[in-house]
Amino acid sequence: HFQTMLKTKLNVLTLRKEPLPTVIFHEPEAIELCTTTPLMKTRTHTGCKVTYLGKVPTTGMQFLSGCTEKPVIELWKKHTLTREDIYPANALLEIRPFQVWLHHLDLKGEATVHMDTFQVARIAYCTADHNVSPNIFAWVYREINDDLSYQMDCHAVECESKLEAKKLAHAMMEAFKKTFHSMKSDGRIHRNSSSEEVS
Repeated sequence: HFQTMLKTKLNVLTLRKEPLPTVIFHEPEAIELCTTTPLMKTRTHTGCKVTYLGKVPTTGMQFLSGCTEKPVIELWKKHTLTREDIYPANALLEIRPFQVWLHHLDLKGEATVHMDTFQVARIAYCTADHNVSPNIFAWVYREINDDLSYQMDCHAVECESKLEAKKLAHAMMEAFKKTFHSMKSDGRIHRNSSSEEVS
């Protein structure tokens, strides 16, 4: 009787142990497959197709309305001198909460491995309002050099329409907010900072 009881208990224990490895090892794989497949599909649609006009150094620390006009005119002149009648988009701009990704496209319009990354926290200013063209979206970025010195560069892209440029400006504003709130909650921005410093 004791042996029968022991065998029964051992069988129960064995049966209970068998499903555990299935739960531990197979379920995360299933979850990963479910989440990565949609991401691969949506990633190609989250960015905005643009023509990257390049960057030029800009001076000053106060970035107010109209501060990108001069560098944008310089970039636009260079662009119009080299452009053909039909100039296809050469990049995909993707704005995220902490980073901005500029995927460079090949002649077929497909993303290459080359990508420029901009930290949202280092973007000092952005705007879609330009007199030279309403389709241009520009941002001022603090580039840190190898010797830890920095320079301010104005980057610009030409969008397919004025609306697309405005959408990018709105997306950048949302990215600023999320990055700022995250940095504030992490203690990287002091809570007693004045509204002037924050802006």
